[in-house]
Amino acid sequence: MPHIKDAKSLGDMVRRTVEKFPQRTSHMIPGKEGYTSKTYTEFWEDVYGYARALDSFGLQKGDKLVLLGDSCYEWAITDWAAQTLGVVIVPIYPTLPPDQAQYIAQDCEAKAAVCLNAQAAAKLRDIPTLLLRPASSEVGIKDWIGKGTLTKEAWNKRIDEVDMEDLATLIYTSGTTGQPKGAILPHRCFISLIPGIRETIPVTEEDVWLSFLPLSHVFERFAGHALPTSIGACIAYAGSVASLAGDIQKVKPTMMMCVPRFLENIRAKVIENVGKQPALRQKLFYACLSQGAKKRRGESAPFAGLLDKLVGAKIRERLGGRMRLLVAGGAALAPHVSEFYMAFNLTVCQGYGLTETCAASSVNHPERNKPWTVGEPLQGVEIKIAPDGEILIRGNSVMNGYFNLPGETAAAIDSEGWFHTGDIGEFEGKHLKITDRKKDLLVLGNGKNVAPQMVENRLKESEYINEVVLIGDGMEYCAALIVPEFDRVKAWLAAKGETISDTAGMIEREDVRALFKSEVDVANKQLADFEKVKRHVLLPKAFSVDDGELTPSLKVRRKVVKDKYAAQVKSLQRS
Repeated sequence: MPHIKDAKSLGDMVRRTVEKFPQRTSHMIPGKEGYTSKTYTEFWEDVYGYARALDSFGLQKGDKLVLLGDSCYEWAITDWAAQTLGVVIVPIYPTLPPDQAQYIAQDCEAKAAVCLNAQAAAKLRDIPTLLLRPASSEVGIKDWIGKGTLTKEAWNKRIDEVDMEDLATLIYTSGTTGQPKGAILPHRCFISLIPGIRETIPVTEEDVWLSFLPLSHVFERFAGHALPTSIGACIAYAGSVASLAGDIQKVKPTMMMCVPRFLENIRAKVIENVGKQPALRQKLFYACLSQGAKKRRGESAPFAGLLDKLVGAKIRERLGGRMRLLVAGGAALAPHVSEFYMAFNLTVCQGYGLTETCAASSVNHPERNKPWTVGEPLQGVEIKIAPDGEILIRGNSVMNGYFNLPGETAAAIDSEGWFHTGDIGEFEGKHLKITDRKKDLLVLGNGKNVAPQMVENRLKESEYINEVVLIGDGMEYCAALIVPEFDRVKAWLAAKGETISDTAGMIEREDVRALFKSEVDVANKQLADFEKVKRHVLLPKAFSVDDGELTPSLKVRRKVVKDKYAAQVKSLQRS
């Protein structure tokens, strides 16, 4: 990786990749007629065109540029064009409501915005805007390319003027509470991580990424955008979440960055489909699952090979048939979900990082994979556990601080450069385990401390449970707000010859309540007495980003949920 080690900035890094792999396929772009491909040379020409447009729009080194819209090839080109000019990208989740989008644009002191279309641009006020996909009567970013006077010689000089310590991006933490804060990430954060990742994850220029997570999130921005581009690999974009299953079959990726919810949903759909199959096929499926899991654990599994050919190959085909690695991040991955995939010879490696640490701080190596951990610290990243159990991180990938928030910065990064994550963890050998969030620890009335995440994950091992929020502060016991996996419950009722689509009515049924009581009882058998869920209530609808219960990166906003369902919480607190 000599070109990475010598790169002065992200723009310089990509320029070096293009020089090394000019004719390799850089991107696959979805369209009405299928996918079209770009070589690295063609991609670099597109980046130059967008750089001319941004320059002609008046953007200079250090200016803040909001980037708002769904992930796509144009989004990627805009980012790289800005990096070559030293313009600071401030991505905004396309799902954020207008008031939050406007808050970020004002807080970062944006000079301009690039939006996917007019609908996205409508979320912002009083800011000069360029459109990536304008309607026929609208002016778009491509219209500004021809107005530009930036020559390639001048462009390359601009690239040379950007340094590792210059600011590459401000990424606002979605936050489970409070206003978002802009993490200051210089070029150094991204570039310093790449060698460490390649020591742990065996990626090469032959790999094909399928990108479907938001590029506005630091996880996809680094691992599905900067990383593959740095090594000359190919990035294919999903057309939409709705087309994802079909896109996987068309692209046949070897790598995917994903969140646990994606893996959980595929697992649930596979199990649901198996439940509709004849008895023999169901028996073969579960035999393959059992034998595959045993083989992965190093136990005797004499029929694993045969069953894998009969069943496992078909499961892998659902992910294109060439998948080498699924890297999970953004939230905790329940071990039983990881074990499900690994039983079918699909490797899932869980990693850990935060916006403030440029996504990746630790990750499991495929050959040293411990699914219940988040892996080993990356090369160049220091991780230690504070006396109170908090995970602390130090290294070149740690942010410079929060934009215009010196007090918040001082509270997050101590005088020795350690970033205080707010997560509680411990080491199992060299592997890091996340046990909970520092502020989420429940203190029961009897003085016992309960880590809710562990209990919640135990409950979510049930195929009928989608989400759980544990409560118990000041109480004599733990209680839970439970979101059912409604499709699974409907299928369970249908098997009994009953049909119901009203979720509110569904959770009032005695047989449904009895089902969940039994599922909670199963989980309780694996918990310490003080951790057992003594009371629970079923919620009538799934959590969503639009309703504010989930962050854009799909983390549960506990305070929002507890406030919204205050009556249910109160009922659980009654003696």
